Amino acid sequence: MPTLAFRLEPLDAPARTEQVTIGEFVIAGWTARDMAAVQHHIDELAKLGVPAPSSVPLFYRVAASQVTQDATVQVLGADSSGEAEPVLFSHGGEMWLTVGSDHTDRKVETYSVAVSKQMCAKPVAATAWRLRDVQAHWDQLILRSWITEGGARVLYQQGPLAAMRTPGDLVPRYCAGASALPDGVMMSCGTLSAIGGVRAALDCHLEIEDPVAGRVLRHSYALTVLPVIA
Repeated sequence: MPTLAFRLEPLDAPARTEQVTIGEFVIAGWTARDMAAVQHHIDELAKLGVPAPSSVPLFYRVAASQVTQDATVQVLGADSSGEAEPVLFSHGGEMWLTVGSDHTDRKVETYSVAVSKQMCAKPVAATAWRLRDVQAHWDQLILRSWITEGGARVLYQQGPLAAMRTPGDLVPRYCAGASALPDGVMMSCGTLSAIGGVRAALDCHLEIEDPVAGRVLRHSYALTVLPVIA
């Protein structure tokens, strides 16, 4: 089980850094509120050969050991890419929000979405906000990501969290009706469609902007590609 250092930033108290042990990690998939948007993402991935989900939303369990705050992660082959996601975890009796990447092997994804999610590390930021500080204006939070293409940083994803299911929707679905994740449980809450389509990239830059409080969660990471040996 990984133990990560998070800078916790509640609005009504000084920031503090605490060690958080993650014992369970789950990825919520197909979480758009608009079913037309869900179908768009399904169609987008179908072009890559990814099979449609059996139901929506889905909750994929991934080994907690895959969660990392490293600035560089290793991947096998050059067929993977990240995608920005709001990430929730519970610690000290509170739920917290950070930003992370459901980095996925796109080649393996055509065989099995669940297996592809286990294939890659799941980077998360080192800063987190208290969920109740943003819950009232959740829909105004903006999720973005960039990748590098042709030597330039390119906007890859952008949109408000209003496009996605809220924690109040997702958490009870996973936790048998409970309104909060148990301590030590982390949930990645889904993503937005990629601008220009899903594609491989050698880096990923993530952020969640809170325009109400005037602050931003950020994380960046690069890939070290390992050779595929037959």
